[in-house]
Amino acid sequence: MTVQMQAVLRRLQLGSGVVLLVYLFLHLINHALGIWSLELAGRGLVLALWLWRSAPGTIALYGAAALHFALAVRTIYGRRHWSLPLAEWVRLWAGLSLPLLLIRHAVTTRLASSLYGFEPDYERVVILLLTSGTQGLQLALLAPGWIHGCLGLWFRLRHFPWARRMKPALLTSVVLLPLLSAAGFIRMMRAVEAKSVVLAAPDPKLVAHQLALNVWRHDLVTLYLSLIVSAFVAGQLRNGLERRRLRKSSLSS
Repeated sequence: MTVQMQAVLRRLQLGSGVVLLVYLFLHLINHALGIWSLELAGRGLVLALWLWRSAPGTIALYGAAALHFALAVRTIYGRRHWSLPLAEWVRLWAGLSLPLLLIRHAVTTRLASSLYGFEPDYERVVILLLTSGTQGLQLALLAPGWIHGCLGLWFRLRHFPWARRMKPALLTSVVLLPLLSAAGFIRMMRAVEAKSVVLAAPDPKLVAHQLALNVWRHDLVTLYLSLIVSAFVAGQLRNGLERRRLRKSSLSS
């Protein structure tokens, strides 16, 4: 591959990664607004839905996710070795977990809205998570994607003097925002639970089609994991064949 093509792919990876990082940043900010009130977080959610459900927002978000994933699969296939620094292993683990969040989000909100008319707000979302016992999963899935995006951006910015000077402030922001987001989400859960001794039932539209949505989510996760494993196995087979050819050529020469 030419140097020019490699530079283009790096720029595409950076651009798509920045879009996904902005999405995560706004998602975390929305949750953090729950520290003040459920209503304020709800207004933030309305703005976020308006942004990401618009035609440009939809193209940007899902286009960036598809492009970033395709480049990740290409990288996994193309690796000649897996002797990586710890920071790279952390970034890889965090990056591979991000699509799990996007799949869950796309199915439970966007797909549920498009197919079944479910319009999410934070109270409905919190009730669904509490009744299904998956509130901890929702919090846990946000952090790896945020770590992956911040590490990837830092690897690009660390060569600039101004970025190195700002490293303490950037690190504080990277750590503080997920903590505020978790605190806001917990506060929203407490607010929803305090409204009634008996937790309200989940949205009936969502309950009626929950099985179909679970099938969608299961199939998409299975496809995603299959592509990752296939890229790794295919890359290892290619590496093995290349090593065998090199041994044969060295023995014959």
